[in-house]
Amino acid sequence: MTSLSVVVPAFNERENIAPLVHEIVRHLRGRIAFEVVCVDDRSDDGTRDVLARLTGEVPELRVFAHQRRSGQSAAIRTGVKQAQSAWIATLDGDGQNDPADILRLLEARDRADPRTRLFAGWRVDRQDSAGKRWASRWANGIRRRLLHDATPDTGCGIKLFERAAFLDLPYFDHMHRYLPALMQRAGWATASIPVAHRPRRWGRSKYGNLGRALVGLRDLFGVSWLISRSHVTAVSEIRGGGAG
Repeated sequence: MTSLSVVVPAFNERENIAPLVHEIVRHLRGRIAFEVVCVDDRSDDGTRDVLARLTGEVPELRVFAHQRRSGQSAAIRTGVKQAQSAWIATLDGDGQNDPADILRLLEARDRADPRTRLFAGWRVDRQDSAGKRWASRWANGIRRRLLHDATPDTGCGIKLFERAAFLDLPYFDHMHRYLPALMQRAGWATASIPVAHRPRRWGRSKYGNLGRALVGLRDLFGVSWLISRSHVTAVSEIRGGGAG
């Protein structure tokens, strides 16, 4: 039985994806029953061909491909829907997340209260450009003030969460950046776990600071509205005979 599904969204990561998959396998094989689910978001640099070859080398690997480019949140959701485990770990396809930290998140889960259904990576030593770090701090500060999600870093790609809880969340583009607030809205607890962050070895980031900031502000106000219009209702099952 698969105990963990590692979902990796990928877009134009031809040089990064094979080393990442092999690294995931090296850290997890023999420690936990797992699968790796890679979702190619209509890459045009040969990423899909690399993944196809890897399926013959890595028995734990399953690959799915979008027929049109749909974005990172859609790729994550595709992977989660195809996953065979009740728990999901996610990693960015660029290799900046360290797969060794999956084990750290699993250890945190095993120690946590059962109501904690999301363990979010927290990049305490960012290995990005100064401009990207500044934009991230600015966005995180605004998000925390509006959403009160008590999460220092929602942009980190490495996360661990329960599959059923994730699929119960409202879906929208860029939702992966608001998972702590959305999980809390659904009545679950979340935790932030310090993790490593590595420099990008090949390729370049797919996001510009300005474009991400403008889209992020629109999404942020939308999530804030969604939370303000929500409440969690406790449900209990009634058993026994009917009225006599």
